[in-house]
Amino acid sequence: MRLDEYQWSRNPRGLHVRQVLVTPLDFARWTAPRFGWVKLVEAQYEYVDDAQTFLSLGITPVVRHYVERPGAYPFTQDIRDRTLAYIRAGVKWFEFYNEPNLPIEWPPGTWIDWRNYDGIIRPLMDNWLAWAEFVVSQGAYPGFPALAESDAPDSAAVRWMDAFLNYLARAHYNRFRNLLANGLYVATHPYILNHYYQQMPGGGPLSARPPEAQNAREPGWHFEYPYDPICQFRDPGRTVFGGTPLTPNGDPVGLTAMGRMFNERCQQIWGTQAVPVLGTEGGIFPFDDADVPFYQQDNRYPPYTSYSQAEGTVAMFEWIARQAPPWFFGVCLWKEDEYYKTGPVRAIARLQETPPILCSVPPLDVFGGGQYFGPMTGPGPLQGEPSFHAIVLAPGLDTRWFFDTARAYWNQFRPMVTTAWNFIEHIPPSRSLAVTVIAPPDMADALRQSIQQKYPNVLFDLILAVDSPGQVADVLNARVRSNRRFG
Repeated sequence: MRLDEYQWSRNPRGLHVRQVLVTPLDFARWTAPRFGWVKLVEAQYEYVDDAQTFLSLGITPVVRHYVERPGAYPFTQDIRDRTLAYIRAGVKWFEFYNEPNLPIEWPPGTWIDWRNYDGIIRPLMDNWLAWAEFVVSQGAYPGFPALAESDAPDSAAVRWMDAFLNYLARAHYNRFRNLLANGLYVATHPYILNHYYQQMPGGGPLSARPPEAQNAREPGWHFEYPYDPICQFRDPGRTVFGGTPLTPNGDPVGLTAMGRMFNERCQQIWGTQAVPVLGTEGGIFPFDDADVPFYQQDNRYPPYTSYSQAEGTVAMFEWIARQAPPWFFGVCLWKEDEYYKTGPVRAIARLQETPPILCSVPPLDVFGGGQYFGPMTGPGPLQGEPSFHAIVLAPGLDTRWFFDTARAYWNQFRPMVTTAWNFIEHIPPSRSLAVTVIAPPDMADALRQSIQQKYPNVLFDLILAVDSPGQVADVLNARVRSNRRFG
């Protein structure tokens, strides 16, 4: 499938409804500011007629199926029937599950963590996959679940996305590849805070206008965080994946950051070149100056006021149309009642008086020969037995210690044994790798992050060296007796 074959208005402007079960909607709230997307959250069938009206107005609906605290809610007959009702009304863009890295989306008592493989990652992806395949079978587009763009250790969006994609690569490689080729898109929630700015006229890329001097009709806008000049000057080398001491869990809080992360990982694992991305909620949050004079969540960047929020919102949509990667299709602002709380906020007025710039979507295949993010490095996804197996010993342990401790394991399985792990980058994507790390508890997490963050396809197998060489020997000898290479 090509990017230009996805059916939508080509207008990146969008607005999210205020809540479920409110119908009919005030369509003027979308037509007057000339929005091209509407995000609907349905709990039953309440927006079927509204969806048809929006389509007749040239506004593309995105429908999310709402279930209270769904957890890994299965693809039921009810969800199937609701999906079909909206497809019959002409809807093509759908979502199922929402911000699963937050507790509010799970039954009380659930361990909400990307490391909860059996309780979260596996059942959520299995159930989502069944729903997504049904949506594609009907000629519509399933959204990969949007994550809350957190960098907290347990809810870190980058960690969750890697956990999802690594599981799909290992368990459902071809099924997910078929979805990528036949209409999948990734939903994101880019609440970009104050991670944007406009250069001073005649100033360099690090110069930033104060809020009162920002003007959407003039050039110099930056929305490419964390790759913009200010971020790179203050924390060189920062990416959405992290890559610096200040970002141990990645940095997803940018307009296109999580979409770029998804595209890079899918390129590395499945060989894609451009998967569509839609911000199904997000934007620069609006507010009333009477309550709060300004927001400055990150003091590296200028604060924003209600005035500059309006200018930034117009500029954001124009930046998407003119400068964003071709796979980025727009943002649905959060949300209708916030933008019409006491009458339209200033951003609505600025959108009303500013004609939208439509996206020029190239005829770019989701799969193809293009390389938007540089060459693939490191091993490819694991399918069956790995091509290579290496034992990596933590600093302080040497290879002689290993052979004295684990001779039987080595004789049976013959892994490579090393004290360094930078060899991984020399393994081509056509081959796979498993790494068994032997490390004391205080070094285990650092080694896990160093390897898994850079090389998500590697099977990571950890043995903790807690007390003595004898304890490690016991673990490895037990594997020999059961003919089990990995734990």
